[in-house]
Amino acid sequence: MGRYLLRRLLQLVPVFIGTTFLLYWLVWKVPGDPFAGKCGERPCPDSFVNMMKDKFKLDEPLPVQYANYMRNLFQGDFGQTWSGREISDIIATAYPNTLKLALVALAIEAIIGLTAGVLTGLRRNGFLDNLVLVSSLFLIALPIFVIGFMAQWLLGVQWGIVKPTVSSEMRLSELIVPGFVLGSASMAYIARLARTSIAENRRADYVRTAIAKGLPMRRVVGVHLLRNSLIPVVTLLGTDLGALMGGAIVTEGIFRINGIGQRVYQAIVTKESATVVSIVVVLVLVYLLMNLLVDLLYAALDPRIRYE
Repeated sequence: MGRYLLRRLLQLVPVFIGTTFLLYWLVWKVPGDPFAGKCGERPCPDSFVNMMKDKFKLDEPLPVQYANYMRNLFQGDFGQTWSGREISDIIATAYPNTLKLALVALAIEAIIGLTAGVLTGLRRNGFLDNLVLVSSLFLIALPIFVIGFMAQWLLGVQWGIVKPTVSSEMRLSELIVPGFVLGSASMAYIARLARTSIAENRRADYVRTAIAKGLPMRRVVGVHLLRNSLIPVVTLLGTDLGALMGGAIVTEGIFRINGIGQRVYQAIVTKESATVVSIVVVLVLVYLLMNLLVDLLYAALDPRIRYE
């Protein structure tokens, strides 16, 4: 396990460098004047433009700019915005809010999706099975912003069950509805994936053997059937954390959450390329680490998998 972990960590290095360089190149080479609108309606004077180019080393070749950025990044320096604010402060303020929202969404989609998938996988073609299939298709078909506005209007405005927006304290009770909205599509996919996996593995020889040995059905499902059926679900859940954090911009906008989604949107509008790159770089790290964690969980779920 130790050698495998070391080998996987070494494999993450070229992946991280490649993805961050591609991201850096795409963001900084976007057509348009990065200084447009920085001086009001008038074009910025040449002295200001030259000063900013010299400060951010924009006249240097792109590989040199990327090398300088990565050197500073490994020292904990994410750079500054055009106005001189430290990007690390923006990340420290916004990332915990988005992470908290994404974890709530992940928990909701795992609990509801798995429960629905297991129940329908064990009892196919019944009323509950048809209800879950129709409901999951409904959640997949509707865009997140539609689900978000419907939940906000019905639960927050019409019925007054929850607050229409999230306060600055980010209490757990306030994040349940935004978390459900954010994880609604993934929850539907997990329910369908778990249903298919349970139904397929239920016909496997090891399940028939366990039933023939007289094991209680609860043990057959919990120890044998569910454990082997969780591998594709864990894969989706593990990689979904980064996707939830990256895709939270709509949910954060609807429920007024001060997270990275809003920060990325504002940075794109104001052409704060350094802010966009730094925020997405942290998301890349989340993706890579979650993929590594998922691979390590495979061995715990399936005893046939051994890493050397």
